[in-house]
Parts: sequence; structure tokens; C-alpha cells
Amino acid sequence: MEIAFETERLARLCNSQAALDRAYGAACARRLRQRLQELEAVESLADMVFGRPHELKGNRAGQVSVDLVHPLRLIFRPTTQPPPTRTDGGLDRPKVKSVTIIEVTDPH
Repeated sequence: MEIAFETERLARLCNSQAALDRAYGAACARRLRQRLQELEAVESLADMVFGRPHELKGNRAGQVSVDLVHPLRLIFRPTTQPPPTRTDGGLDRPKVKSVTIIEVTDPH
């Protein structure tokens, strides 16, 4: 899967192990790098079985989050806008082949 970043600053952060360690600590930085590698390895969002992926609701509808180190989660969205959807309104995961990383946050 193709991965893009919402901002250049986030791209620089995620592509530097030292910067990730400073920002989130070694354990979370390691897990974040792992999640990015796993995202690159899958063909579509339907193949993603790691990190308890789930679609967000409300003002974050259309976004997906996966576990990092509690309570932090990696938040991303399909790059194609509007995203492909099923008839029930959820993401059509097999059609999502590119994502944009939005942030690392505690969404609760």
C-alpha cells in the first residue's frame, strides 16, 4: 500500500528513528515504525489485520486508527477523497490502496 503524510513535518518525524524516540519514547517509536512497515506490506486496507484497526465516527468519520502503545493510536485516512464506501456508509476496504497518515494521538 502507498503511504503519504498529511504534513511534511509528520513525514520527517516518521522517517527519523531518533526523532520518533524523542517524541514518543523508544517503545512507541518502535511500534509506530512497525505499523508503517505493516501498512506498506499490505495490498489494501482489507488485508490489514494488525493493530486492531477500526473506523472512527463523528467528526473523524472516514478515518481509521490502529493501536500503538496505549493510549496512543496511529490515525490515517484513505488518500482518495471522497473515500470508496460501501452501501452501509463504511469504508470499502478492498478498494483502499493508498492511505495518508494524519497523526499519532490519544483519541479518547
